[in-house]
Amino acid sequence: MKKGKLLIIGFGPGSFEHMTERARQAIQESDVIVGYNTYVDIIRHLLTEQEIVRTGMTEEVSRAQEAVRLAESGKKVAVISSGDAGVYGMAGLVYEVLAEKGWRPDTGVEVEVIPGISAINSCASLLGAPVMHDACTISLSDHLTPWETIALRIEAAAQADFVIALYNPRSGRRTRQIVETQKILLKYRSPDTPVGLVKSAYRERQHVVLTTLEKMLQHEIGMLTTVIIGNSSTFVYEGLMITPRGYQRKYTLDRVEQDLKPHERLKTEAEPWSLNALEQAREKPKDQSESTTVSRTETDTHPAALAEEALAVLQAQGVIQTSGQAGETFKKPVSIFEVAVSPGVANKKFSPEQLLLIAEVAGEKGEIEYTPHHQLILRVPTDDPNPMVEQLTASGLLLSPIGDVVQVKACDFCDGDKGEGIPYAEELHRRLEGMAVPKELKVGFNGCAMACYGAVTEDIGIVYRRGTFDLFMGGKKIGRNAHPAQRVAEGLSPEQLIEAVEKVVKAYVQQAQPNERFHKFFKRVKEVAGFRYQEEVKPVVPELACGDS
Repeated sequence: MKKGKLLIIGFGPGSFEHMTERARQAIQESDVIVGYNTYVDIIRHLLTEQEIVRTGMTEEVSRAQEAVRLAESGKKVAVISSGDAGVYGMAGLVYEVLAEKGWRPDTGVEVEVIPGISAINSCASLLGAPVMHDACTISLSDHLTPWETIALRIEAAAQADFVIALYNPRSGRRTRQIVETQKILLKYRSPDTPVGLVKSAYRERQHVVLTTLEKMLQHEIGMLTTVIIGNSSTFVYEGLMITPRGYQRKYTLDRVEQDLKPHERLKTEAEPWSLNALEQAREKPKDQSESTTVSRTETDTHPAALAEEALAVLQAQGVIQTSGQAGETFKKPVSIFEVAVSPGVANKKFSPEQLLLIAEVAGEKGEIEYTPHHQLILRVPTDDPNPMVEQLTASGLLLSPIGDVVQVKACDFCDGDKGEGIPYAEELHRRLEGMAVPKELKVGFNGCAMACYGAVTEDIGIVYRRGTFDLFMGGKKIGRNAHPAQRVAEGLSPEQLIEAVEKVVKAYVQQAQPNERFHKFFKRVKEVAGFRYQEEVKPVVPELACGDS
C-alpha cells in the first residue's frame, strides 16, 4: 500500500507574501486539503485539483481524525492552520490523534510540520517592536481550558512583567473574559501601559489600534483581534509601541562611544539586576546590606524575583507540583464531566428531590444549563464521574451523552393519555441514544398525528398514528432555509420502524462526510436505506396584473 503523509501547515497571517515557500509547495503537492472554512477560502488561489475537506469552527477534532484516516489510506494530506500550526493550531491535535492510534514515526504515516508566522509576530510588526523582551501568549477561550487556570496564568504573567499577547480575546458568547483579564492586569500594571489591538493582520480588513490598558475595552475586540499588552518599560513613540531590549540599559543611544566597553558589559557589577548580583546581595552580611550594589527594593521588584513569587503562588494552589528532583512535573488538569440529565424519554417532570440532587452534584464549581429539549446539561469538574453517575441514576434520572451523538427526543404523550407509543420511543432510545455520528443527529418522536412536539422538523421524525408510524427524514428547524422533513414512509409497523431507523442511522455513520449534517447528507446521496430524497417543489407565484382594470 502507498504510504501516505501528513503535512501540518501554518500559512501565517494569510497574505501570500507572508507565507513561506515550503508552505506553498506543501499545499500544491497535496492530494487533500483539510481545514476550517475560512482558512480554505484564504488559500483557495493556491489550489488546483485537490480534494477539499472543510468544516466549521469548533470541529478541529473531526478534522484531525479525517486527516489521519486519509493519510493512512495512502494520500498526501495538508492540514492547514493560520499563523503557526504549533501555536493554538492543528499540529498538537493531529499528534494526539496519532498517539491514540499507537502511531510510530518509523512505521506509520510520515508527518511534516511546516512553521508559519504566528499572530504575536505578525501583529507586533504592525505595532512597532512591542515584543523585544520576554513575552508570552495566553488564549482567553475557556471552552477547553478552565477559566480558573487561565486567570492564574494571567496573574503569573502580570506579576512577572511579561509582554502578553492575548489570543481569542472575545467572541459573541464569551464577553466577560477580556473584562476580567483587564481587572487582573490593572492590579500589577499602570493604567497607561501601552496596548495594541490588531484585527486581521495582513488581510483585507486589517485594523490597528494603539491604546492603553485602561481604555482598551472602549475599542472593538473580537475573535480576529490579537491584544498585545506591554510590560513596565514599554513606551509609545510616533504612534509605535516599543519595548526596550533591557530593563536597565547598558548602552547609550546618543553617542557613538559607549560608557561600558563590550568586555565590561557582562560583568556582574554592570548588571545589578542579574541573578548573580542578587545571589551576591543575599550572601552579604546584614551590616553590609546598605552598601551592596543591589538594594532590597531592587531585589523585591526584580522580574526574576516576581517570577519566583508567581511560581510559588501556582505551587501553593496546586497548579504546579515540584517533584523535589531536577525539573518539575505539572499537575494534570481536572477533566470536565458533561452529561445531559432528564427525568425520562416521555416523562418531563423533575421531582424536587431530583433537582436538589442535581444541584448537590454540581456543587459550587459545577454548571447547570437548561435546554429546550427537556434536559439539563450538567458540567462538573472531576476526574472520577462514576459516583455521581450512580447517584443520579439511582434517583431515576436518565443520563445521556451530548455532542455528535444520536439524541432521541419524545413528546410527553399528553401526560400518558396517549401513551401507546411510549414503549417504542423508549426502545429507540435504548438502541440509538448516544451512538457516535458525523454530526449531532436528533430523532423526534410524536405520540399522535397532531405532531405538536415538532418531530417533523428534526433530522429524523416519527409520528405514531393508530398503531403504525409515519417516518420523516431531512428536516432543518433553524436558519433562513429552515424546512420540515420529507415524509418517506407511512403505516410502518413497530418492527419495521425500529429496523428502518437503525438502517438509516447506520448508513449515515458509514457514508456521511465529516461534520455533514443529516439533511445535507440526505440531499447529497439521494437515497438512504431505501428511502429516496425528493427535490423541493418551490411554489409558483403568478405575476400580478398591473394598471387599471
